[in-house]
Amino acid sequence: MTVTATSVDQQDQLQPSPASGAIGGRLRRLVPAVASALCGVLLYVSFPPRTLWWLALPAFAGFGWVLRGRGWKAAFGLGYLFGLGFLLPLLVWTGVEVGPGPWLALVAIEAVFVALAGVGIAAVSRLPAWPVWAAAVWIASEAVRARVPFRGFPWGKIAFGQADGVFLPLAAVGGTPVLGLAVLLCGFGLYETGRLIAERRRTRVLRRGAAAAALLSVAVPVGGAVAARALVSDAAENGTVTVAVVQGNVPRSGLEFSAQRRAVLDYHARETLELAADIKAGRAQKPDYVLWPENSSDIDPFTNPDAAAVIGSAAKAVGVPISVGGVVERDGRLLNEQILWDPAKGPTQTYDKRQIQPFGEYLPLRGLVGAINKDWTGMVRQDFSRGGEPGVFDIGGARVGLATCYEAAFDWAVRDTVTHGAEMISVPSNNATFDRSEMTYQQLAMSRIRAVEHSRTVTVPVTSGVSAFIMPDGRITQKTGMFVPAYLVQKVPLRTSTTPATELGILPEIAVVLVAAGGIGWVVGSGLRGRRAGDA
Repeated sequence: MTVTATSVDQQDQLQPSPASGAIGGRLRRLVPAVASALCGVLLYVSFPPRTLWWLALPAFAGFGWVLRGRGWKAAFGLGYLFGLGFLLPLLVWTGVEVGPGPWLALVAIEAVFVALAGVGIAAVSRLPAWPVWAAAVWIASEAVRARVPFRGFPWGKIAFGQADGVFLPLAAVGGTPVLGLAVLLCGFGLYETGRLIAERRRTRVLRRGAAAAALLSVAVPVGGAVAARALVSDAAENGTVTVAVVQGNVPRSGLEFSAQRRAVLDYHARETLELAADIKAGRAQKPDYVLWPENSSDIDPFTNPDAAAVIGSAAKAVGVPISVGGVVERDGRLLNEQILWDPAKGPTQTYDKRQIQPFGEYLPLRGLVGAINKDWTGMVRQDFSRGGEPGVFDIGGARVGLATCYEAAFDWAVRDTVTHGAEMISVPSNNATFDRSEMTYQQLAMSRIRAVEHSRTVTVPVTSGVSAFIMPDGRITQKTGMFVPAYLVQKVPLRTSTTPATELGILPEIAVVLVAAGGIGWVVGSGLRGRRAGDA
């Protein structure tokens, strides 16, 4: 009897207690949540200034794993965690000067779109060839996010993290939707391939159709990117021009950079005079025109003769036209304007920024924002007005398209400069407000995508850096540091041919949205049919 009692005691010790089993169950349930957030962080790490573009693939493979087969409530929560893991670090620059409130509010809203994408991906994960439907659902969510609220916020599009990646040539095929779709399809396809291999080992059964679809999900994007290289070229088609980009720097970074507006103007004039002296001494090649950044003259040169005199003197010294970024008040409207200043004629052409930045250049919901924090309304005392026409300057026969700063994130704002005849593109910007954050490098990557998308040289003159020359194949050939005065001079090709992406415009995005809608419709229809069959 004694021996038997001892054996029973030993067995009791080996069996887990109910409390430890409950704890283990809770921990297991936390695994998908933790994994989803970490996959979001992994996606953030794949973005500039890092060149780890390939990390987007395991990020979406992991996201596919946590979502596959989930109900809508779990998928929404897991998608939201993925969105937080991705967007919280990606957009931290939005709170550099104004504190964490606006940053957290922006992320909280934008992560809802990711959560809804998670619901859609979980729903279509039950369909055959589900990586195709899942990738389309994500791109559809990006399309919505790029339009609402407040005319959209496309920052964080998957395509914008691929400037150094093998998929980049696909931007010339169908723009950011096709480039992003390839990355997503490959990521989800990698997970599905691994899942089917594990299933084969476990069951000894290979589902050939599913395996073929999974392999094609990986192979087609890679093969398409290789084939699309034929669309990428930096050859001159209408001659070349020599362009100078001037970065004057600012007296101080942050929101107070503009407190010394005359100093900012003087800095850019001084750097241009330095360029003129180097040209005279034979140390620099004379450009055909000079590009100044956004906000290089926040003093209106049309109403302030002293500002006009400073710009005019700089133009005469260098002997060529200067494109100046000014803040102009005209007919009661405040405009963020690019002004082409001729050394002999003065201002000759203008372009007014069309996609202005909410909460930066105009304040939506001003009354509500003021009730929350009066200091925020003081930062945007007067709203800027939107321009109405695409910006293309004709400078000595060269046609230069203009997309001012924030506009580079919007597909339409860059494309229509090319459809209106631009042979190269300039993205004048002012990033001084965001100090030394990653924002500058994220925006520079966008310009690299646009260069390949439309097969155009892109110049990026920035008040405080990073200013750069980008070839039509996406290569950066020259760039400055941050918060240093500098100028860059380079001969660049002018191109007139258009890529499929330029010709197709919004059509690839519409096609992908329709695919996503078809997948969701299929799932909903199947559910309704199943309910009817059950009722019968």
